[in-house]
Amino acid sequence: MSPVTRAHSGIMRLFGHVDPFLLAAAFGMSLLGLATMRSFSAENFFFEQQVIWIAIALVVFLGASLPDYSFLRTTSIATVVYGALLLLLTLVLAAGSLVLGATTRFDLGLFAVQPSDPTKLVLAAVLAKYFARRHIEIAHIKHILVSGTYAFLAFALIFLQPDLGSAITVFSIWLGLTLVAGLSWKHLAVLFVTGAIVCSGLWITVLKPYQKARIITFVNPMTDIRGAGYNAYQSTVAVGSGELLGKGVGYGTQSKLQFLPEFQTDFIFAAYAEEWGFAGVVLLFGLYAVVILRTLSIAAHADDNFSRLFVTGIALYFMAQFTVHAGMDMGLLPITGITLPFMSYGGSHLLTEYFALGIVMSMRRSRSIAGIRTEHTEFVGPV
Repeated sequence: MSPVTRAHSGIMRLFGHVDPFLLAAAFGMSLLGLATMRSFSAENFFFEQQVIWIAIALVVFLGASLPDYSFLRTTSIATVVYGALLLLLTLVLAAGSLVLGATTRFDLGLFAVQPSDPTKLVLAAVLAKYFARRHIEIAHIKHILVSGTYAFLAFALIFLQPDLGSAITVFSIWLGLTLVAGLSWKHLAVLFVTGAIVCSGLWITVLKPYQKARIITFVNPMTDIRGAGYNAYQSTVAVGSGELLGKGVGYGTQSKLQFLPEFQTDFIFAAYAEEWGFAGVVLLFGLYAVVILRTLSIAAHADDNFSRLFVTGIALYFMAQFTVHAGMDMGLLPITGITLPFMSYGGSHLLTEYFALGIVMSMRRSRSIAGIRTEHTEFVGPV
């Protein structure tokens, strides 16, 4: 066997569990994000920096796919890490960098760290462990309250930054996992009805007229397109102006001429739709469908409840963040400020997302190994 053949065989043994379609879809979205950041008439700082982040993220993905994460099910490591991240979120509020009216990160000079990104992933692990250990008595209302407390601590700290987009993602992970775990719909309904009554009471008796006006503007930015609704208006203009085939890569006028602020992060979907048009949006939705459906398929075939719930939580993380970002950029949801998974500029979210995919691949390998062991046992075991 030649050295090249031996090297190829070794790589296949090491990374043969990696789903090539899932990785290709995620990497393809990262390349589309790079293309959207590329400009032919100005500097390409974001493009050049993002190339480095993507390269690092791929290394993180491969490294994260190798360990066996079963220890998360049997130890308190996930809870300890979650507590540490809650502490970091608290410190961000006290000493973080103020950027565009929000205190969401620590500025370390060469790069910034945003604790809310890994918090979403670790929350999925904490909830998966909690629900997996209580699947027999899961219908009891106390499990809604306890799991809700875990999620609420992160939700509140992120909401206060304020980062409503990430807070919604945290809530979506909790809600989705409660439903998958089998918690009672009746208990959830009571909880939501109670919340609606409280909010209605606050609206009628507590909030002042100017506070109500701010909330109305937030929910429907188009009522004030010269003020609070300016970004929402420019975003919808960018999406609509892409028409069928778009204006061409690097030639988006709304983004490249700065009519659309933060086009490389919070509004990258709008910038992409302007340059790639409806055809490009269909392609992007297809790539996200591949990532989410194949992740859910791996969750459905997991060999234990913890893995099934954890991988489902990762899929919920991607789905919620994609839905909020795209809906915001198309004018269907209020402007909250949130990155688009695998596409937006930035290292914290990109490393977290590829790390999450690495965990999914590791659990895919564990499923395969369990299947091989089962087949072997059935073949050689007693009748």
